[in-house]
Amino acid sequence: MAANEGFLSEEQKELNLAPGPSKSLSPSPKKLSTLLDDHHECIDGVNGGGDAHSGKSDKVMEEGSGGKGATERPLYTDCDVHLDHNDPNYDNDEEPYKPVGKDVIDPVDDYKNAVVSIVDEYFSTGVVEVAACHLRELGSREYHPYFIKKLVSVAMNRHDKEKEMASVLLSALHVDVISPAQISQGFILLLESADDLSVDNPEAVNILALFVALAVVDGILPPAFVIRVAKILPEYSKGRLAIKAAVKSYLSDPHHEKLIERKWSGGAHLTVEEVKKKIADLLGEYVENGDTLKACRSIRELQVPFFHHKVVKRAVVVVIKSQSTEPLIIKLLQEASKEGLISINQMIKGFYQVEASLDDLSLDIPIARSLFQSLIPRAISEGWLAPSFLKSTTTKYDVGPRQDDEKIKWYKKEVVPIIHEYFLSDDIPELLHSLVDLEAPELNPNFLKRLITLAMDRKNREKEMASVLLSVLHIEIFSTEDIVNGFILLLESTEDMSLDILDASNELALFLARAVIDDVLAPLNLDEIASRLPANCCGIECVHMARSLVFSRHSGERILRCWGGGSGWTVEDAKDKIWKLLEEYERGGIVGEACQCIRDLGMPFFNHEVVKRALVMAMEKKNDRMLDLLQECFVVGLITMNQMSKGFDRVKDGLDDLVLDIPNAMDKFELYVENARKKGWILPSFDTNGEDASLVATF
Repeated sequence: MAANEGFLSEEQKELNLAPGPSKSLSPSPKKLSTLLDDHHECIDGVNGGGDAHSGKSDKVMEEGSGGKGATERPLYTDCDVHLDHNDPNYDNDEEPYKPVGKDVIDPVDDYKNAVVSIVDEYFSTGVVEVAACHLRELGSREYHPYFIKKLVSVAMNRHDKEKEMASVLLSALHVDVISPAQISQGFILLLESADDLSVDNPEAVNILALFVALAVVDGILPPAFVIRVAKILPEYSKGRLAIKAAVKSYLSDPHHEKLIERKWSGGAHLTVEEVKKKIADLLGEYVENGDTLKACRSIRELQVPFFHHKVVKRAVVVVIKSQSTEPLIIKLLQEASKEGLISINQMIKGFYQVEASLDDLSLDIPIARSLFQSLIPRAISEGWLAPSFLKSTTTKYDVGPRQDDEKIKWYKKEVVPIIHEYFLSDDIPELLHSLVDLEAPELNPNFLKRLITLAMDRKNREKEMASVLLSVLHIEIFSTEDIVNGFILLLESTEDMSLDILDASNELALFLARAVIDDVLAPLNLDEIASRLPANCCGIECVHMARSLVFSRHSGERILRCWGGGSGWTVEDAKDKIWKLLEEYERGGIVGEACQCIRDLGMPFFNHEVVKRALVMAMEKKNDRMLDLLQECFVVGLITMNQMSKGFDRVKDGLDDLVLDIPNAMDKFELYVENARKKGWILPSFDTNGEDASLVATF
């Protein structure tokens, strides 16, 4: 048996029931392939292979030696065997099967790793164009907020030079590479991580506050950003402290622009007005000497690539004012575009701003519009203005037919003193009379634009007066379409207004929201206005802000009080005050005092409530003295015919309920209507049984 065993393989020995209590002969869960692997490894060790395959000692046999006549004991022990990958005889098939899992690559992590090199290179070279080019080539536009976070967080731990460079780069990338919404989201990510940033940098809160304030001043963050983000950050977080510091330490200062822009020692140290002056000077010098290369170099040395649209605007205005400069200006703009000095978006933005200011230019240069329109085809054909500009201007909603330039010029000269007089006297009836006398209803949208523009340059009192006047105009003269078109004209010039009024976007949003609360506009009109604005117009952001204000909790009361002036009453407060003043008058008050109380409410658009309450009280108290008050209010122009008609109409709608408490309410109401017709309070067509035709036409 022993002799025959020499001819058996080790596997056969393993499978054969050999005598002896060997541990290796016990049932094993190993598969056949594993046993074969073990067999080959141990045989190699016995045949002198030594430790070639195994990292174990040479003692692989328990007794005797290999070969014929060996003992019945197995030649190998049940030991762990390791393969040497450097062995020339190594075969990877001998390796036991191991599932290999591929690491899942997160695209966000890839993006974050890629932007690190872009940020480092930018801080080393300071070349904005290269950084912008690398970011475009990187793609993944949806992850751009992480670039904002990385750029600012790296700059925070460096010197003031890098902080200034980061702000300059953000301004340059704004709109052209990174959308305004993504920049806002990037700053939100920064503020949310302020607690972590403060661990490594104790000054993180102050630095973040300055970055936010500078972004607002540069126009890459809307002023309302600080209000919105403060609501979503935890109350005691470092991010919220940074927002408070930005508002308190920087943005609330009367001279905050100069303070913020000079805070870091780097950069060009130029205010908006200084940049405008330098642009005007370099263009004036260029017109004199015709040195295109020098002019381009001067533009580049300004180091404000995000402000190049002002170069374009100013250059086009120079052409409009002096047609002889057209060849030189076109040559400059063409060269600047060819070199990549002025980007396509900045070029389009500049042309948009010229287009928005054509009405004002036409006051001094009647042919300004035709000169501008003749310049566009040439610019597109020569390749320095994108054809999309022509498409947007032709498809954009046109507010009625193009009015005669001379008439617009005349109209603006007439309405400005009318508005100024209103701000001084608060006399709405006089303004309405003056506006009707102009006999230019097709220019009503232009009046709205001029009214709000002038109010924004004044205090909260005038802003409140403008909102009140809009409510009256909507009832008396303007249609809803006039209001919508007026706001479109206004929002198209948001960018220009923001240069002179820091909080222009926020204030325009408040005017829009107030118009909705006052029922001058319906919420759906906001969507209509947004859809009719150009795609890149900053006014769209104002519309979104207005929607947020309107649909927030308790929005009505907050928006009515937004200017801090005027009445600011809620509807219930106003009703209560009207009821009390009428009761006081009914008990023997003086007509003049009652009229003054109504005027002091500051809600002329709500005077229909006075009419309704007075008529109901006259029925209940059986005191027709209330009609004397209405007569006086009508004579002095405190309550208009439309407000009278609306008040009578509301009483008519509630007659069924009034009859339950006042059985003769129907007869009384017919007498009041007849009296109103005779005195001219309401139109003769007012129907006590049906719908008033005039009201249908009005609303």
